[in-house]
Amino acid sequence: MKISTKGRYAVRVMLDLALNDTGECIKVKDIAGRQGISEKYLEQIIAVLNKAGYVKSVRGAQGGYRMARDPGEYTVGMILRLTEGDMAPVACLEEGAPECERCDTCETLEVWKELYEAVNNVIDNVTIADLAERHRCR
Repeated sequence: MKISTKGRYAVRVMLDLALNDTGECIKVKDIAGRQGISEKYLEQIIAVLNKAGYVKSVRGAQGGYRMARDPGEYTVGMILRLTEGDMAPVACLEEGAPECERCDTCETLEVWKELYEAVNNVIDNVTIADLAERHRCR
């Protein structure tokens, strides 16, 4: 399993919004500069986050973006699933997938289930607030 740049950048954007929250909106240009992401690509990612209600947008001269809720309410898993889809390592474990015809005899299924659970355990238990705290402790 590999996390795409879109997924990694989405987590970085949310972290950037948390770390730079002064109560005012943050401009895409500023996030892009700090994160080394092109503005055009960043706008695509923010559009996904905005549509999901993870960030709020404000138009105008003082406009920009801010987190819609507290950073502690967003897990890395929420953001990755939004941008990457299901994090299952194999298709047969994806949400809503039909039961595989080999599931009763598949010797590797338990390995994939354990891997899936381990990944979910990590990404669902790390919040943006946790990442911000790790950043501040460096």
